Amino acid sequence: MDKEEVKLNKDFDKLKQANGWDKKLIEDLALSSLKEKRASRRWGIFFKFVFWGYLITLIALFYLPVKPGAILDKSSSEHTALINIKGIISSESEASADLVITALREAFEDKKTRGVILRMNTPGGSPVQSGYINDEIVRLKELYPDTKVYAVIMDVCASGGYYIAAAADEIYADKASMVGSIGVLMNGFGFENAIDKIGVTRRLYTAGEHKSFLDPFSPPQEADVAHTKTMLVNVHKQFIDVVKKGRGDKLKDDPLLFSGYIWTGEQSLALGLVDKLGSSSYVAREVIGAETIKDFTVSETFIDRFAKKMGASMAAQLAEISGFSLTPQLR
Repeated sequence: MDKEEVKLNKDFDKLKQANGWDKKLIEDLALSSLKEKRASRRWGIFFKFVFWGYLITLIALFYLPVKPGAILDKSSSEHTALINIKGIISSESEASADLVITALREAFEDKKTRGVILRMNTPGGSPVQSGYINDEIVRLKELYPDTKVYAVIMDVCASGGYYIAAAADEIYADKASMVGSIGVLMNGFGFENAIDKIGVTRRLYTAGEHKSFLDPFSPPQEADVAHTKTMLVNVHKQFIDVVKKGRGDKLKDDPLLFSGYIWTGEQSLALGLVDKLGSSSYVAREVIGAETIKDFTVSETFIDRFAKKMGASMAAQLAEISGFSLTPQLR
């Protein structure tokens, strides 16, 4: 009980001894003030508890790692390992090479893993990130030859997503899945006419003849366009080589196969881009023979996602949404 409350209690005791017609009114006012003070103190204690609880929760979320296999089957039987590859493939997303490779290693190292399913639902993204994941799948398959990898396509597995899927032993899809888009793009905007109209003068200083070859405020030069196309062709060839290495003789000889077109799962089956039609549960039950599915997907913590949204990645996400990118993309 603080000093102010003690004083109120003393004043209240004195009022009890007072005489006169306003005694009852004064007693009610004093009692109401005392109750309000007690309620205020209780609310203050409550909000302090809420604040410290919130702070402790944030600290726990920051330090608590999100490990693969968070949803585990407690039995001792063998299982099918599941890894979700969802959304745009980039170093800033949950389909980054770091997160996917961590999940892959955990899945292969688990002695109860009978087979691995990559559940694909991605429009593609970074060729570098896709390449890292493809290379790691190949390495782990050589290290664990008895553990097969199956890519199962949900709504879409395009470009960089298919770059990853090509490393699997078999690829499954739904008949309406979107598959393929084996191509490379680099896009942007040209604002040189716009700044002329609004009376803005562009000042650009460089060291190197072609240092500004992707500057959106300068008109394109023939040499710069030719260089960019050569670069994209080179990345496209790398993509084609990876698909041919992974799919081999399964691919049909179709001139449009590597044109960047996308096909349904049913069409992809005829082209050799997928092996069969089927879902993740079908593959686990009928192909791998281990119906119990254990999820090894690694997710970012709340703090990681919050920091990225508030930091530099906000600009990257905005660029991806707007379609403005000066980095080659497999999507």
